[in-house]
Amino acid sequence: ADGGVVGGGVGGWSVAYWLKVLEGRRRHGMKVLVVERDPMYSRASTVLSVGGIRQQFTLRENIQMSRFSASPTHRGRSVSLQEHLGVPNEPPIDIQFQPSGYLFLASPQSAAALEATVQFQRDEGAQVTLLSPTQLKAKFPWINTEDVAVASYGLEDEGWFDPWTLLNAFRRKATSLGVQSCSGEVRAFVTSANYMMPPTTPSARIKYVHVHMPDSLEYQPVACAIVVNAAGAWAGKLLEADGLPRALCRPPLPIQPRKRYVFSWHCPNGPGLSCPFLIDTSGAYFRRDGFAGNYVGGMSPPEEEEPDPSDLSVDHGYFQEQVWPRLARRVPAFESLRVGGSWAGYYDYNTFDQNAVLGPHPRLENLFLAAGFSGHGLQHSPAAGRALAELVIKGRYETLDLRRLGWDRLVDGEPLEEHGVV
Repeated sequence: ADGGVVGGGVGGWSVAYWLKVLEGRRRHGMKVLVVERDPMYSRASTVLSVGGIRQQFTLRENIQMSRFSASPTHRGRSVSLQEHLGVPNEPPIDIQFQPSGYLFLASPQSAAALEATVQFQRDEGAQVTLLSPTQLKAKFPWINTEDVAVASYGLEDEGWFDPWTLLNAFRRKATSLGVQSCSGEVRAFVTSANYMMPPTTPSARIKYVHVHMPDSLEYQPVACAIVVNAAGAWAGKLLEADGLPRALCRPPLPIQPRKRYVFSWHCPNGPGLSCPFLIDTSGAYFRRDGFAGNYVGGMSPPEEEEPDPSDLSVDHGYFQEQVWPRLARRVPAFESLRVGGSWAGYYDYNTFDQNAVLGPHPRLENLFLAAGFSGHGLQHSPAAGRALAELVIKGRYETLDLRRLGWDRLVDGEPLEEHGVV
């Protein structure tokens, strides 16, 4: 393959799609292969997420990626999702977008920081407003405004959508453009050292990826001109695979799987159709799920209480003991909710600064990275996929300048903090 994409989540398929789009109408186009080890997506971060999209981030690049994902551009003009990903003679795409906005609540201690952040978001073009406790209560009467000093509310291009539909749209469109896929797991690489003279910084190129077949001891070596690591929560582990020179993989990629619980419940007297995606001062969050008094939500645990990520089992006591009391305090109607289902999914958590690592590896010359989004990969996948494809095809970023998200900050030990991780 000219391009081997490791990881068939929405991020990987977005990269594959944009590679084909940006190569133009070449007579002999790129051969792009997407490798996914979980073809049923039973453990995939994409389909286990709650599907949110927001503009309210604290990092310029994250705001810009959200804005692009909400209103994609191509050849200098804005286009619809249907125009981007629609396939002739197939049903139109409906990702079931619910434009209900995000609502961040701030305590008196964090009010000034939120106000400064909103001004920064506005400067970047995001439509965000500040609400006083009185305004908050008038707009959302079901909220208990105790200990809330101010709130920020997204007015445009914020809400939630169906992740499975977006994944399938990218996959279907990319496949129609000639992208191939296979089920298997990349467990090893074959590399060749760079023997350029005079001696330069040690480096290597990946010649083959070994794709192990499902339920088999066999593997298929695939020659690749470039390799994209879009393996999500397992992106860090992928760079520890056999065949990659350990000396060239330093510092290690600080991306780990972090398990996050999502709970659903029913509350007939809960917030109505105007219910936003609410993030409480405590860190607990919830959103409406449909139109019949159903909701989903959860909360990220503190660092010292991270659950075991070895499986996707759910600690039901976590909702009873940690999440529910916080939600019921903020929304009194939730005191009488009825718990429904639950599931767990993975964040591809960047322990260094909770931001994506995008771009070329500094020592493995034909390896590119697109991972570490720490919970916002789904909403940033259209923009990140295009950006990475621009680097591969054109050698530079054109649509968005995402150079600060590159590997250099890991080498230099200079984190690029995002304070809006939920």
